Amino acid sequence: MSSTLGPRDRRGTWRARWGVGRMNYTVEPGLYALGQPDSASPVFVTANYKMSFDRLRSSLAGRNAWILALDTNGINVWCAAGKGTFGAPELTRRVASSRLAEVVDHRRLILPQLGAPGVAAHEVRRTSEFEVIYGPVEAEDIPAFLDAGLKASPSMRRKTFPIVERAALIPIELLAALKLFLFALPVLFLLCAIGNTQDMRANIAGFGAFSAVALLCAILSGTVLTPLALPWIPGRAFSLKGLIAGLAAVFVIAAFRHGMGGSSENQWEFLAWLLLIPSFSSYLGMNFTGSSTYTSLSGVRKEMRAALPLQIVGGAVGFGFLLASRLFP
Repeated sequence: MSSTLGPRDRRGTWRARWGVGRMNYTVEPGLYALGQPDSASPVFVTANYKMSFDRLRSSLAGRNAWILALDTNGINVWCAAGKGTFGAPELTRRVASSRLAEVVDHRRLILPQLGAPGVAAHEVRRTSEFEVIYGPVEAEDIPAFLDAGLKASPSMRRKTFPIVERAALIPIELLAALKLFLFALPVLFLLCAIGNTQDMRANIAGFGAFSAVALLCAILSGTVLTPLALPWIPGRAFSLKGLIAGLAAVFVIAAFRHGMGGSSENQWEFLAWLLLIPSFSSYLGMNFTGSSTYTSLSGVRKEMRAALPLQIVGGAVGFGFLLASRLFP
């Protein structure tokens, strides 16, 4: 393998960010030679998600190394560690199947630090005789880690979540939400025909258009505003952060409604979106919980058990109010 990423690799990364062929963006599990490694070259372990694989090899420009890709079903290291596919059993199986002990003279495996939750290092040592060494959090720090004799500085052990990384998560979540938006549009415009007191064109221009904008605001608040403003939105739970972002969106669509010359007399409609927007935004914001190292797998499950019932109830009651706004204008 080369450490240089070509146009095809970059296109693949862009497509995966937008969810195009994401679950098939993989490399074959096994042992890869980067450059011209020999029996003394370091062995790095990663997932078979191609974006993880590419990030590792591109950080090792000008170096010779072995890369052992585990079968994580195309999931990145952090998520695979939480799900158990990046773990000691798969690691020892892959060490044996690649006959790594015959390839290198040393007995050291360098694993990404974010894979630690899924790997029992003592089990790897017992079953394969290889020692697990955890590298730095960021792949870009690997050269300095190697030059320091496989020692990481405190800054290399710290995981940050800057706005650039948070923004990189937006496309795939936004695209998935927009697909649901397209399915919801016919339902919203079908409501234009219920209990109408105007002609259909006026209902579509008024209620239909406003409902579409309101739902779009809910999606944007959950998939864009929540991750971008994550550190500044109060609360620890992602569902709560999404809820607060949704409440902010309510003020935006209220101003939009006023600008359209809409009436605020229909309290059913106001109550509907007061519940629907925060509920949708809270659910979409909660999706980012699994993308952040702020939480653990048990923390994700705990938050979902608490938040999902409230989100479902809020959405159901909100839709009931929206239906009432058409029946009792």
